[in-house]
Formats: sequence, C-alpha cells, structure tokens
Amino acid sequence: MALVQRDRIRDEKINGVIFDMSPSPRYEHSIINGNLYAIIKTGLKDSICKVFYGDIDYVYNPNSDDYLEPDIIICCDKNQIRGNSYYGTPKFVAEIISPSTAKRDKTIKKDIYENAGVDEYWIISPIERALEIYHLKSGRYELVDMYVVEDDEKSEHYNLKTEVTLRCFPITMTLEEIFAI
Repeated sequence: MALVQRDRIRDEKINGVIFDMSPSPRYEHSIINGNLYAIIKTGLKDSICKVFYGDIDYVYNPNSDDYLEPDIIICCDKNQIRGNSYYGTPKFVAEIISPSTAKRDKTIKKDIYENAGVDEYWIISPIERALEIYHLKSGRYELVDMYVVEDDEKSEHYNLKTEVTLRCFPITMTLEEIFAI
C-alpha cells in the first residue's frame, strides 16, 4: 500500500470523504494542545512511545487511504510510522473540539478510535472548558470522568487542582495545567 503523502493541508479523510479543517481553530485550541503536548512529552521522556502534536496522520484502516489528524496522539510502535503517517494503534488520542468539529469528534471519530482499539480517548472543549475521558473496556468506550472547570476558589465545585492521570502511562496533570491560557 502506498504511503499517504500530501501537502500539509489540515484535513481528514473519513470513508472516502475529505473534511477540510480550515480555518485554524481559536487560539485557545492551540494553547491547550501545546499544554497537553508538553506535559505528555515530559512524562514520556524515557519511554519508547512518542507523542505527536497534530502533525502526523493516523491511518486507521489499512485497507483504505482514510486518515485522521488527531490533535494529540501517543504512538508506541515506531515501525508503524511511515512518512508522515502512523499505521499502528495509538495508546492515547485527544481531540480539542471547536464548534465546526464537535459533532464529528464526539461521534464518527470517537467510533473510529473505539473500533481501532485506541485505549484512551479525551475530548477537550476550550470554550466550555470541559474534559471527557473515555477508556476502552470490552471493546467499547466508557465515559470514566467528565470535568467542567470551576476556577472560583470560593465555589464548592472548585476543581482547578483536580488531577487526572493517563490510563497507560504514569503521567498526571491538573485541570489548571491543561486549561492554562
């Protein structure tokens, strides 16, 4: 099978349909993406696994040329990286949603990651300042945690210091670190 090679246009191909991901998302998207990438990269320092920041395509079906461009992806089999694409099964994927991608990220892409066997999937909303964490259990995603940031220290629901840990890696971070703008 030929490698998926294209100019760096932000798009995805799902079931043969190209989805243009232009224009660029809001600046909060990029900052949160960078925050998450930096935390995970530091945590994987001595690991064979690598984290990528929206700059590698995930070819989720070896029998087609469909691909996704996750915001954050952890790849642990370097032999499955060819060109600018990953052909293995990621351990972790995070999508940072925008109004134009929310439905696709929460439905079609969630189903693709689930069917591919991605162990952990995070959906992050910069606008709502929310995080949904899904774990693969018996081949299906289960929502294991959901947070909406409350940064008022006087509120009984204050949660900026709440820690979350990746399922497959000993990497812990706070909501404050993820959502720091």
